[in-house]
Amino acid sequence: MTATSRPYDPTSKTDAMDSTDATGTTDPTRTTDPAESTMPRRTADDLRATARAALERARRRTLALTDCLDEEELGAQHSRLMSPLVWDLAHIGNQEEIWLVRAAGGQDAIRPDLDPLYDAFQHPRADRPALPLLPPEPARRYVAAVRERSFAVLEDAPFGPGEDPLLADGFVFGMLAQHEQQHDETMLATHQLRRGPAVLHAPPPDPAPADAGDLPSEVRIPGGPFVMGTDDEPWALDNERPAHPVDVPDFWLDTVPVSNRAYQAFIAAGGYEDARWWSPAGWSHRVQAGLHAPLFWRRADDPDAVEGGWLRRRFGVVEPVPLDEPVLHVCWYEADAYARWAGRRLPTEAEWEKAARHDPATGRSRRYPWGDAEPTTELANLGQRHLQPAPVGSYPAGASPHGARQLIGDVWEWTASDFEPHPGFTAFPYKEYSEVFFGPDYKVLRGGAFGVDPVACRGTFRNWDYPIRRQIFAGFRTARDAAPGGAADGTADNPAEARD
Repeated sequence: MTATSRPYDPTSKTDAMDSTDATGTTDPTRTTDPAESTMPRRTADDLRATARAALERARRRTLALTDCLDEEELGAQHSRLMSPLVWDLAHIGNQEEIWLVRAAGGQDAIRPDLDPLYDAFQHPRADRPALPLLPPEPARRYVAAVRERSFAVLEDAPFGPGEDPLLADGFVFGMLAQHEQQHDETMLATHQLRRGPAVLHAPPPDPAPADAGDLPSEVRIPGGPFVMGTDDEPWALDNERPAHPVDVPDFWLDTVPVSNRAYQAFIAAGGYEDARWWSPAGWSHRVQAGLHAPLFWRRADDPDAVEGGWLRRRFGVVEPVPLDEPVLHVCWYEADAYARWAGRRLPTEAEWEKAARHDPATGRSRRYPWGDAEPTTELANLGQRHLQPAPVGSYPAGASPHGARQLIGDVWEWTASDFEPHPGFTAFPYKEYSEVFFGPDYKVLRGGAFGVDPVACRGTFRNWDYPIRRQIFAGFRTARDAAPGGAADGTADNPAEARD
């Protein structure tokens, strides 16, 4: 039983990818290292307007993801991997109260009794349904009261570079907008896991552009140093900092993410039954978990009636798997096995970032593959405008200088790298955001997915998760070393002919 659906409209009041969030063009008066992407200093009024727009957009999305379900479904745990949606709702407000109202604004606590209840480190997700959580209506009133205080703080907050680091350049407002949008993406994943009729609706992406079928299978990324990370992105989180040089040898990278068509070739070739393609840990997990296809896929009752023979469940709708979309809902072990089968490998995190940010003409590291300008609807599939990835080869205007497409948006991309700090890392404002997760237990994902808001997606943004996770909106693309004298036309000796 669902409540009246209120579909999320990212274009209401402020477009989800509107230039009101732009941080401007490069300021030639800055004296930053020319290899780094430079950011201009914005006025306090500009920062206030940008912060308000980001917070308002996040709240519209939060309410759209929760108002479409009744009280029972909001309090239910749709998967032990996820919190009840009503926990996420109140947690968003609690973190905003702690960091924006109290820490940055210096105001008295509104509900200090809620702090331990909504502390993510005190209560694992599987245990949260048993907590005395705020019911939906009190939770809505609480987050609204916190937001009222937050906007009062915003009106008078000093944003100068010499201010408290929480307030400088409006950082704490950007941090909380990103935090809310990250939980909105988590809630979107919960919607995908829930059973029942569809309550979320969005138009499909445009068909693939005319040149998508003519793209080379891979692009060559020239070797040499580039600047990884950032010092001047004002709302960058601690794990994106500091900027530092990294030398990356020549390599080849898939022009587009691996498609469902290509992944079905891996399945048809017995990829899930052949231990040769799996790491020992991956094979053990595949057997134990009974993996045989991406999450949410099942064989069609009549394979002859469905091209490819597979169906998927997507936000309450069962449909044929679109062959030209990037594969979605695969874990790191599956991505790694596919890459081995294809005679390739996953790119390292540094390789991915160089492909996405390095401009060979200037030596600079851009904010995005296309340059420094904020994302628009012509550049990337972000902001939950669609409830699925766009076909591979989409968004030619968002391509990198090397020709790789869809590095930002559509699907998170698994990399080969463990989640580790950049050299010179400093935790800020709390070690539980990044520091406690560093190590070999987590793999890095880059690029963002269709459900990621632009405020939480840029060329330096880092995501991470366990290599077994499949409920996240993750896919991948593959890479290979540039062998001396290798082909320069993007072709490779590859058993997966259908991978493009």
